[in-house]
Amino acid sequence: MSRPFSAILPSMVRRDRASFAAKLLAPPIALVVTIALNLGLYVAMGRDPAAVVYAMLIEPFVSWASFSEVLLKTGPLLLIAQGLAIGFRAKVFNIGAEGQFILGAIFASAIPIWMPQATGQWMWPAMLLLGTLGGALWASLTAFWRVRLNANEILVSLMLSFVAAQLLNYLLLGPWKDPGGFNFPQSVMFQYDAMVPILFEGTRVNVSLILAAGLSIAAWVFMQKSFAGYKLQVGGLAPRAASYSGFKESWAIWLSLIIGGAAAGLAGAAEVAGPLGQLQRSISTGYGYAAIIVAYLGGLNPIGIVVSAIIMAALYIGGDNAMVSANLPIAAVRVFQGSLLLIYLIAVAFVRYRIVWRPTSARSAS
Repeated sequence: MSRPFSAILPSMVRRDRASFAAKLLAPPIALVVTIALNLGLYVAMGRDPAAVVYAMLIEPFVSWASFSEVLLKTGPLLLIAQGLAIGFRAKVFNIGAEGQFILGAIFASAIPIWMPQATGQWMWPAMLLLGTLGGALWASLTAFWRVRLNANEILVSLMLSFVAAQLLNYLLLGPWKDPGGFNFPQSVMFQYDAMVPILFEGTRVNVSLILAAGLSIAAWVFMQKSFAGYKLQVGGLAPRAASYSGFKESWAIWLSLIIGGAAAGLAGAAEVAGPLGQLQRSISTGYGYAAIIVAYLGGLNPIGIVVSAIIMAALYIGGDNAMVSANLPIAAVRVFQGSLLLIYLIAVAFVRYRIVWRPTSARSAS
């Protein structure tokens, strides 16, 4: 004999229209929740939570010297994130910005390494241009595999980042190694004309910040005012409808990946021609991966990305401060960054969907 029974279970139902206020509040709410959860982690680790909060979230803004370092980190994060966000909105997921960043640094470094006696103000603009080209070319490998062989762009771009890192190791341990560098894996120091101009005296902030601001404006104009940007957005939101109107998916893949790669390559070139002044293995500091968090935390909106880039840059500087003053391990800093993205994505899910409790029925044997 069987008896019917019912249970009330939750299900996620997409909202007809997401609230603008909810979209606006999702990032700060995610940040507050992330801080609260990580404070519990720091207490469990036996660290002083007040000291960690001060070092990580307040100290980067208390002086011009520390805030200038935040601005320095903002430049590459903003450049890469704006380029990636264009592709993400078109549902083209470039996860290989780290490798494109490295190739941009390698291409840019070729000028001062191959021409150590060269001088002139043409050098640093040429390095930035060559670095942009290097990043775009590296991203085009992913586009080719995706369009011609239907390979997943997430896996291909990610794997190419490891290839780029090994190429960097080969150059710095071989043909580009500084013979007078005490056997360290680094190139020679670049000449003065190969360095990008400093914006503020007494700081390391350089023109890459202006380039990042200019790219942010260009990204907003491209996505909001241009027909090409409109086609990219439509292709991402409704690919079938876009295909009926003559929209080519291959065109979106090529354009999205090349824009993202060019932006990452420009950031890599500005890094070696700016604060580093030479090509080093430490050029790969995770900017390409952190920029993914920046892009999503900014809601894939060019204006929101500017704010999220400053926040992420402050976390970079604050994390370094916390490691010194609060004895916080680097892993805890990375957990903070990763949990911020995870909690933000959860918040966005509740912005787009609502929970509905629905009864379900079934029959069971008794």
